[in-house]
Amino acid sequence: MRVVVTGATGYVGSRLVTALLADHHQVIAATRTPARLNRLGWSGEVIPIRLEASDAVLARAALTAAGPADVLYYLVHGIGQPGFRDADPKAAANVAAAAKDAGVRRIVYLGGFTPDDDNLSEHLASRAEVAAALTVDGGPEVVWLGAAMIIGSGSTSFEMLRYVGDRFPLIPIPAWMDNPIDPVSIRDVVYYLTAAADGSRVPAGAYDISGPRTTTYRGLLHTYAQVSGRRRAGLRVRGVDTRVASWVTAAALPVPDGLAADLVKSLDHPMTASDTVLKDLVADPPGGPLVAEEAIARALASPPPRPVNTLADPHHLADSDPVWAGGDALRIHRLACAVMPPLARPTLDLVNRVPGPLAGALRTGLDMLSSLTPKVRSR
Repeated sequence: MRVVVTGATGYVGSRLVTALLADHHQVIAATRTPARLNRLGWSGEVIPIRLEASDAVLARAALTAAGPADVLYYLVHGIGQPGFRDADPKAAANVAAAAKDAGVRRIVYLGGFTPDDDNLSEHLASRAEVAAALTVDGGPEVVWLGAAMIIGSGSTSFEMLRYVGDRFPLIPIPAWMDNPIDPVSIRDVVYYLTAAADGSRVPAGAYDISGPRTTTYRGLLHTYAQVSGRRRAGLRVRGVDTRVASWVTAAALPVPDGLAADLVKSLDHPMTASDTVLKDLVADPPGGPLVAEEAIARALASPPPRPVNTLADPHHLADSDPVWAGGDALRIHRLACAVMPPLARPTLDLVNRVPGPLAGALRTGLDMLSSLTPKVRSR
């Protein structure tokens, strides 16, 4: 097929393009800044186009210039940016109208679960509003895949779990951490996204994708501690809502403040798949869907970052993933490499030999110093 991928430079988009190219589809990579495609390992294998989703005229011109396409993947979002809830549906409507004019047959959209609650977070409410905006009269049919937490090195949700699990020997456990959640591995997300392009297998509609087991955020932290070999204790607390937790997250983790805050607030709701699940229509991924333990283990087994199209496993970290991803050890290694003379860099391996709590304190302290500095400067 001829496929347009919006958000191609993002975490999911970069891995989806890799899979589509492996399946011999022709991929049109749409991005606001085409120069950013040069840092992706597959940049020479795609057709680049500049797509400004916030401008209806420019969006229409971009998709018209791109030529006929069978499927458009919509992976654009402004979560973490000011005013994203108003901006995202408008951008989606612009792209949907442009896709209609360009003759696109199907739009596949990756959003989040929508809990049955009238008081949704900005993030969750926005995902549903984007899905509605993508549906236009006479336009492409829409397949909306909903997912909760995506597990894989480089995924924002996983990186937040990693930093919380690494940096807090004693983790406060508010009541909302026991809300049920259905995590899903990045390998399975890409598998279901590629399947959703096939209209003979997946009719238009909304479907949820998830791993094989329901857990909680507290359960995921416990699983992370077990897989990573870290001992962590939990302390039940009251009066710590997701708003307070988002402030702590913004201060203590290197994840961008607004992005972390919006995702934390979404944990106030149960995040479980609905009865309409894609696995009723699509066969399981080879070997079956991954449980959280296996997905976390694969993410933690990531070697140094490599081009996304050469990753041995999509759970591994790509060199195009966010610079704050990969955990404390990688970030400290990068920081030290930037300031140490080449002859002294081999001594960095000694950091990994420092035992137990001392290693954690060293890595966390140095990285927090380096990550908080730009936050202070930006204010």
